Amino acid sequence: MISKKIKGVEIIKNLIISLMSIVLTLSFSFVAKANYTSEEFQKTYFEIGYKEIHEALKECNKHFMENIGLPIQLPPVPFSHSFGRCNKLGGEVNHSFEIEYLHMGQPKNHYMIRVHPVKYGLPIRKEHIDQALKLKDRSKAVYATKIVRGFNLLVFEKNGFQYVLSVDKRISDKVTSKILMEIANSVTK
Repeated sequence: MISKKIKGVEIIKNLIISLMSIVLTLSFSFVAKANYTSEEFQKTYFEIGYKEIHEALKECNKHFMENIGLPIQLPPVPFSHSFGRCNKLGGEVNHSFEIEYLHMGQPKNHYMIRVHPVKYGLPIRKEHIDQALKLKDRSKAVYATKIVRGFNLLVFEKNGFQYVLSVDKRISDKVTSKILMEIANSVTK
């Protein structure tokens, strides 16, 4: 039981560190140069290990020896860039696949997908759950607005993986829990 709690703490710390590195990178980039070009924006992400989504997906499929299904639906907000990353940070517990969708000129348009093997998934405490939901396939999903500051999350499991869909709170009027459920239901294998 203690090792599960320690593993859960490690996963939460990793998620927060990943989110903070992205936020800090974006914040510094936008402050550092007002006329930031698309090429410079992309370079910032490539420097921290991101690449084209399908290239990162292929790498993670090979790493996990399993195909990761992705949603075919996106939130109804514009994005100018998308990046993927296969994380293989210290120890299997921290291995994951990430996708970032961003809009260079509208930082609030920020949506992320993070996928872990179920056994290393993000533990959700009851006090963090805003809504307990069910996907079309009758599997459980959790909508949470209090786990990561500035982001709303939908967490669910499919095909042996835990998915965490995260969206910036500033667009929660456009990307509601209902929209995130539609996205979750669109995950293919």
